[in-house]
Amino acid sequence: MNNLEKLKAARQTLLRLHKLLIDRERELIEGIEGPLTHGAFLGMLLNDPDFQWLRRFSSAIAEVDELLSSKDGVSGEMVDVQLAKLAAVVEMETDEYFAAKYQSALQQSSEIAGHHSEFIVHIGRSGNET
Repeated sequence: MNNLEKLKAARQTLLRLHKLLIDRERELIEGIEGPLTHGAFLGMLLNDPDFQWLRRFSSAIAEVDELLSSKDGVSGEMVDVQLAKLAAVVEMETDEYFAAKYQSALQQSSEIAGHHSEFIVHIGRSGNET
């Protein structure tokens, strides 16, 4: 698999991982506050500081989409840089709040943990680098 294919596969896996994390967060918040409308939950995702940790996933996905839709083409170097940026998305060393939320999700959901592992494979990292 070349690096462009790795990037596309990593993007797809990250998209699924992000969806699972959002669904989990919705379940958690609705367990506390009761059912939310789609609009109310979307507003929380976009504006509530408690959901800031999830925005790093959506930003990374958008950045890959922008790169892949470039009319000027995509160089190998650009792909390599983007793969490195994707690897940073799930790094837990620099942000304690992110680490706590993400680690909890990984520990409580085998589906999330599985997608995390698949993502790590696609970006070409070993599992002990996160």
